[in-house]
Amino acid sequence: MSRTISVWKGSISFGLVNINVELYSAIKPHSIGFKLLHAKCHTPIKYLRWCPKCQKEVAWQDVVKGLEMENGKYFIITKENLEKLKPQKTDYIRISEFINNSDLLPIYLDQHYYLAPAKVTDRAFFLLKATIEKMDKIAIGQFVMRDKQYVCAIQSFKNTLLLSTLNYEYEIKHVNKVEDLKVPKIEAEELKLAEQLVNKLTSKKFDMSKYKDEFMVQLQKRIKQMAKGVKIPEIKESKKISKTKEPSLIKALQASIKNESSSEVRVGRR
Repeated sequence: MSRTISVWKGSISFGLVNINVELYSAIKPHSIGFKLLHAKCHTPIKYLRWCPKCQKEVAWQDVVKGLEMENGKYFIITKENLEKLKPQKTDYIRISEFINNSDLLPIYLDQHYYLAPAKVTDRAFFLLKATIEKMDKIAIGQFVMRDKQYVCAIQSFKNTLLLSTLNYEYEIKHVNKVEDLKVPKIEAEELKLAEQLVNKLTSKKFDMSKYKDEFMVQLQKRIKQMAKGVKIPEIKESKKISKTKEPSLIKALQASIKNESSSEVRVGRR
């Protein structure tokens, strides 16, 4: 883990114990940086701050922030007022409670950061890590970073702690507001076959490194070839699945199990 740039410095308030810590980004997204160009001259497109009423571009110094009111008008918030309204900055993460590891639903997880002790030999930091790891607990806390108050989850991760900011309850779109789900009755035979298939596909140990964005890798490769003048063959469309009558769920499960068993045999003979 790089110790060069931390996004936040402060302490964890754990009862009467204060642990000096530093926060580091744990995720580095990878994507192809396409730019929007003018098709005629291939010049990068610029976005203007355009006022449709005055029919002209607006300079940054003439831009203000406003909140739309019920009457359709805007309440203007000046920089001075905004500074007064911002949450009070804190330099500590206050742990408010501990929960069981299984009680934190994945939908609440947002951004991830590594938590590291300011001093690599800080016993209090590693005591907290060892305790929540042994008890299978997650610490829930609150702190302010970049003018926003976050609720966070802190859990043991490898040789350090992982802090994950959480979505607030009111930010979650609950499934019952999206779709009225009617859960069908699951037959015993269906469940038994599904369990067999899951067992067939269960790995002894999860290795995330074997998964890669193959689409991005191939796209980058093809772009580099095209840039060098190499003629790239067109990608053929995958064959469309014919609209035949779908097999029953039980037959589909049985066929899947048989197919996985055959795959194991083929692998074993190599």
